[in-house]
Amino acid sequence: MNLPDGLLGSAWIGVGWGLFALILAGALRWAPWRRLTDGGLSNVWLGSIVALTLLWSLKAGVLPGLSLHLLGAMVFTLEVGPNLAFLGLTAVLAAVTLNGSAGWEAFGLNALLMVALPVGLSWGLFRLGDRYLPKNVFVFIFANGFFGSALVVFLTGLTVLLALGSAGLYPFGTLFEDYLPYFLLLGFSEGWLAGMVVTLMVIYRPEWVSLFDDAQYLAKK
Repeated sequence: MNLPDGLLGSAWIGVGWGLFALILAGALRWAPWRRLTDGGLSNVWLGSIVALTLLWSLKAGVLPGLSLHLLGAMVFTLEVGPNLAFLGLTAVLAAVTLNGSAGWEAFGLNALLMVALPVGLSWGLFRLGDRYLPKNVFVFIFANGFFGSALVVFLTGLTVLLALGSAGLYPFGTLFEDYLPYFLLLGFSEGWLAGMVVTLMVIYRPEWVSLFDDAQYLAKK
């Protein structure tokens, strides 16, 4: 999903940078920086950036812009909230771009597709589950860790395919027939991995999951 330089036209690049700058300004403004003064959460934030940089470096793909890799956006969002997750994943994208896995010219567009979109989806799915689903620790783990993570990866991949098809880079038939099934498999893999990580953190280190409220999910259970 990492877009190299020169793949999309200047209009796409300009829109990508403009929207990314707006979202970045908002994240810097509204990020709960005081949470990072807690040594435990700051270590979780920094450790997640390092771990996801390694995870994003493990990718597979043939055609430009269609590399496949896990995202980790849902877990990161559950850990530190959407604004800090966006900033952390932006740092991850900068690291893999510096390593040559993506282009600096396309950085804004990559940030929209691989950072802002999955974090926004993660936050939206969490809010929907928190509002409409029972307040239960098992529901929290399954809805967010397993199902939510898988859905975020699939929807992100689908958006990337739609963007590449709309730009006329590849035929929609090729994208949906040859690549969409891989995003289903990738989502399944991320769902299981993220679900296990969220389960372990909720059980052994609930303080590492900022969006998990002991009083709400465990009281009188």
